[in-house]
Amino acid sequence: MRSLNFMLAPFISCIQNAHARQSVKESSTSLTRFVLYSRSYCHLCDDLLQALNKLRGEFDFVVDVLDVDADPKLLQLYDELVPVLAGIPQGQEPVVLCHYHLDENAVRNFLNDNKV
Repeated sequence: MRSLNFMLAPFISCIQNAHARQSVKESSTSLTRFVLYSRSYCHLCDDLLQALNKLRGEFDFVVDVLDVDADPKLLQLYDELVPVLAGIPQGQEPVVLCHYHLDENAVRNFLNDNKV
């Protein structure tokens, strides 16, 4: 079975372009980054973001929330998987960590492996 990241490879440029369009504070550029692919009126999206934010006491990170319904390419990619949380290693392509619910172990491992 192919990994989710392998199946998403054709859409990496779409992800990077969408991420680049987000406004980012200069002071946060050195923090570990996540992007949450979300949509309005999505209780799972709210739950995942709330669970992720509970880790802020232990880790410093930035979360960009992108509405998949605002971008046809993101909608095609993530429609039925929302919410999707991807970690963005410094200078690398995004890595999908989980969808539907927070995989706390995967996120903690990502945060520990990508400390700035």
